[in-house]
Amino acid sequence: MTLPPSRTAALLAGICATAWLALPSPVSASEEIQDQLPEMGTAAQAALSVEDEYNIGRMVMRNLRASGAIVDDPEISEYMQSLGLRLSSLAHDGNTDRQFNFFLVGSREINAFALPGGFVGVNSGLLLETSNESELAGVLAHEISHVTQRHIARSVEAQSRTSLLTTAAMLAAILIGAAAGGGSDVTMGAIAAAQGMSAQAQINFTRENEAEADRIGIGVLAAAGFDPNAMPAFFETMFRRTQLGPDQVPAMLRSHPVTSDRIAESKDRALQYPPVTAHDSMSYALMKERARVLGTPPGANPLDQYNAVKISDPDSSVAQIYGKGLAELQSGDAAGAVTIFEHLRTAYPAVLQFHTALGQAQMSAGNTRAALETLEKARDLAPRNVPVTVRYGEALLQAGRPKKAHEVLLDLFNNVPPTPAQIRLTALAANSAGDVADAYSYMAEYHIMDGDLPLAINQLELALSVPNISEVQRARYVARLKELRDAMPRQHGHSEPKSDSDRRRGPNG
Repeated sequence: MTLPPSRTAALLAGICATAWLALPSPVSASEEIQDQLPEMGTAAQAALSVEDEYNIGRMVMRNLRASGAIVDDPEISEYMQSLGLRLSSLAHDGNTDRQFNFFLVGSREINAFALPGGFVGVNSGLLLETSNESELAGVLAHEISHVTQRHIARSVEAQSRTSLLTTAAMLAAILIGAAAGGGSDVTMGAIAAAQGMSAQAQINFTRENEAEADRIGIGVLAAAGFDPNAMPAFFETMFRRTQLGPDQVPAMLRSHPVTSDRIAESKDRALQYPPVTAHDSMSYALMKERARVLGTPPGANPLDQYNAVKISDPDSSVAQIYGKGLAELQSGDAAGAVTIFEHLRTAYPAVLQFHTALGQAQMSAGNTRAALETLEKARDLAPRNVPVTVRYGEALLQAGRPKKAHEVLLDLFNNVPPTPAQIRLTALAANSAGDVADAYSYMAEYHIMDGDLPLAINQLELALSVPNISEVQRARYVARLKELRDAMPRQHGHSEPKSDSDRRRGPNG
């Protein structure tokens, strides 16, 4: 059943209100968070189930990924997921099956958002705007609280269920359009529809839910060991932007203004917690520079941002030196990048990002043997670390060793929950190694993750059509195919097969 435009607009307005459009304000510590949760009752569950939320979020993610909005970088993805899970593990909502997914969007707009179903995105512009890791953690804690408090479902509790596909498509249009500058007619139409409800009601909804996300979020932040005062500090940073000219104020602040009352409330709540001296991880500083370089606008030279950075200069931070190495690599100076990353790896042998960057630079410089040695040593330091294993698999493929790449990536696939980009790389390795049937089956898993069950079924049918597959392979493909076909009638619910044991596999069997 599809809602009329006015009700679809109301749902979308609720979804949009979960963005970091008006900053956080807090609660109590770890064991007290559960006591602070409001009674959500059954109305929200009746309007939009947890399964519906997940499917909306998954469909939006498919559109974001297809548009190229998501930064599929192993190092950044690993950091965002690690930081996010540190926080979400402390955000209790009674749903032990909820899985959170955190990702970076390649947009310089200062924004973050929570999609239905536990998908939390942060724009690179916001990451670069934060002054410390606690501020970034505060943004994530706020967005996590929107998910655990089921604000989207609660916003439509008095309405009938909308078309999930329509909702997801419209939300994706808004987010993709925002990342690209919001110029398309489709985007503007979706935004207009989302705003086609009572302005005062929308403001009241936003204030109520934002305040709750602030309150719950700051408790999560404090419980995770971050500085709760970082939330009002970032709040003030956003407030100062409202004092700029209209052209310089982020769009999120135009639709959800930051107020002095909100800052004061946030500060007062942060004072309820003991003072915390939180130290930034090196990964935070490194990933900021990585996002800065990867987000260099087309036609610009990433090295322009690092003209004053020198290895020998004590005023140059480790992160800045790392950023310069990445910029040299992206600009085509692989030899210069090798020099920088060799220096960093020697000085900080336990930092895996320096190993993977060095391996990439050595491959780009044409020194395949050195690159493989570098990445093999990194694997010894951190077996099954995702960025290390992915970079090693990439190097093996470039070195003409696809069977070894398939073996390495398959071990990771079978032991660590894979990302879509990781699954695609595993499929590429299998195909290059001549394991065509397994390549199709990996792509089936890729499409399952995206929520596209018909395409996943098609990939398994192609796997079964490959000549000379083993009986073990055939049995595995048939079982997975039956599982997907059984799930198809429940596509509106959470139909993704969850059995990791069914997913595990080996080459040719």
